[in-house]
Amino acid sequence: MTDNTPASLTPAPTGYADWLADLKTRIHNAQQRAALAVNRELVLLYWQIGRDILARQAEQGWGAKVIERLAHDLRTAFPDMKGFSRANLMYMRAFAEAWPDAEIVQQAVGQLPWGHNLVLLTRLKDPRQRLAYAEAAVTHGWSRNVLNIQIEARLLDRTGQAVTNFEARLPKPQSDLARESLKDPYRFDFLGIGDEAGEQEIETALV
Repeated sequence: MTDNTPASLTPAPTGYADWLADLKTRIHNAQQRAALAVNRELVLLYWQIGRDILARQAEQGWGAKVIERLAHDLRTAFPDMKGFSRANLMYMRAFAEAWPDAEIVQQAVGQLPWGHNLVLLTRLKDPRQRLAYAEAAVTHGWSRNVLNIQIEARLLDRTGQAVTNFEARLPKPQSDLARESLKDPYRFDFLGIGDEAGEQEIETALV
């Protein structure tokens, strides 16, 4: 006779629960590593575009109008990417101006989604403060809203947290930052995946 017992009700062998828990952790970590790798490329690309705008304006005297022209031409070339608006190109310029060191962009703020970086850029003027809050956001898994709240409350000023050597680390799998990272619209646009993308498209793009 065929056993019609649902798989979820099948008795698990000894040690299965521990193995399953380990697999879940490994899968979450793999997802985070994939998301982090894509995010670093996206943030670095934005920084490079911003650096190029700064350099060309300084060396060739291009005015602000060139950003409008660039926004139009990039949106024409990449119509599915929302990141090439005039406003976002201005943020890229400010981002490159705020972080002249590419190493910091790759190792520190490159671990945070673009939205988090915009919060740091617009709310904090001191680079050391920005680094401290960036590190805290990764360490504690803060969402963008929580990052805003902590800056508003001057959390790190009150606790006296100093900037440490920023180490590459993965956000905790169940943290707000991890969930936001996996759903970041800028990242999906960067990968050429729209809102209506199916599971297979997302898996293929991440691979």
